[in-house]
Amino acid sequence: MSVTQQEPLVHAKGLCKSFGAVQALQGAELRIDRGLCIGVAGHNGAGKSTLMNILCGTLQPSAGSLHLDGRDIVQAGARWDVREARRVGIRRVFQELSLCDNLTLAENMHIASPLPGRRWRQQAAALLMAQLDRIFPGHALKANQLAGDLPIGKRQMVEIARAFVDADHPLRLMILDEPTSSLDQRSADQLLDHIRRFVAQGCSCILITHKLDEIFAVADRVVTMKDGRIVDDCLRTETDRSRLVSAMGQKEDLAQSREQRHAASTDARELVHIPATAGSAAMVVRSGEVIGLAGLAGHGQTALLVKLFRATQQRAASAHKVDCKLSFVAGDRQTDGIFPLWSIARNMSQAALSGLQRHGLLDPAKESALVDDWRVRLGLRTDDVNLPVLSLSGGNQQKVLFARALSADAGMVLMDDPMRGVDVGTKQDVYQLIRTEAAAGRSFVWYSTEFEELYHCDRVYVFNSGRIVGEIARADLTEERVVRMSFEVAAA
Repeated sequence: MSVTQQEPLVHAKGLCKSFGAVQALQGAELRIDRGLCIGVAGHNGAGKSTLMNILCGTLQPSAGSLHLDGRDIVQAGARWDVREARRVGIRRVFQELSLCDNLTLAENMHIASPLPGRRWRQQAAALLMAQLDRIFPGHALKANQLAGDLPIGKRQMVEIARAFVDADHPLRLMILDEPTSSLDQRSADQLLDHIRRFVAQGCSCILITHKLDEIFAVADRVVTMKDGRIVDDCLRTETDRSRLVSAMGQKEDLAQSREQRHAASTDARELVHIPATAGSAAMVVRSGEVIGLAGLAGHGQTALLVKLFRATQQRAASAHKVDCKLSFVAGDRQTDGIFPLWSIARNMSQAALSGLQRHGLLDPAKESALVDDWRVRLGLRTDDVNLPVLSLSGGNQQKVLFARALSADAGMVLMDDPMRGVDVGTKQDVYQLIRTEAAAGRSFVWYSTEFEELYHCDRVYVFNSGRIVGEIARADLTEERVVRMSFEVAAA
């Protein structure tokens, strides 16, 4: 890799960080030059978030140095925290969203960048809306909306736009941690375009993502981490997808995305039937089928999954026929998924407790066996399943939700964009699990914002403005067709 003669904006040298006996970082070195985008990849728990926490002042390193414009900013006695990082122009969008649900978007903007005077609310609204218009044209958001009323994709857009607002200190380095994990393809493409413009102005960007195509779309350099170390650092033109996945120590079979699995028979038992209504097509799910839900984010896919799940949980009267037990994998794991005060093990076993009893009481041995089995099958990176679930990285928390849903006694699994923050190796393992479970008769209804994942489905229903506007068989599936149907006006 060629090295520029100019002093790098930030240069991390030999960074180490330990949490008790766990070595999260082991001598990491990272050079961040001006006007470049660095793509960072690695499996869940590889040390990516720990390294970024040090760069943005959230954590202090156990050893090593961090240089800004050639000056060591974490030397003995020096102040380095989030406030100082912001002052020198370093900001970060975290993988886990931080908006206050009970506040409006303008008020959330004011918290991030306090504005003086009595008209701060109007100023905050103007700044945020201008940045949303710049990054996500056509976003349809309003400054007076409550953050908690928005779907997760819209909240992620606000979080990103808020970080890019340059209200106090000039922005020099933006760290984006899985920024497109809840965005649909259109919004993700808009963000990638903005990153290109941002670095073209001489600023720097670090993009952490498990969507490897995004790294190759915008990164100038590609950095791969494994087990707390940087194991590969090269120009984008010097690497490819195969080398990147290999450096991560994982496997990926791209052919599996379009593998023609034997579809469920049309004579299979009908488990879900949603009748057609004015402007909305009918939807049917049979045993052994994998059904995809597609379309722009926030157009009714998640709402349908929640309605189906609640219909069985509350036994309420519904026009939707649901003829089996359901389990659910939440996409917004912090709000709808994990129990933050519980252990990893208890979060995993919660949906299977009825099968873990002995003489009417929970059998600890059965629970331990189930947890250990799923920990191995999903490659959960932890030394102790009795630790709090929040001790895990975001991707590993998502694996816990998969384990909970798949271990339940349910004939159908509902999945709300479940691959948020999950590494490529685990994705392949989950895809294989879905194929195996479907072959055994279990059904899946799968909303995904990653188009390639739709090729794992037998049929795909496309949503527009809360309505099902069409059905596509896998043999006829194309991205162009999905996008066209997503924008078509549903028939009255």
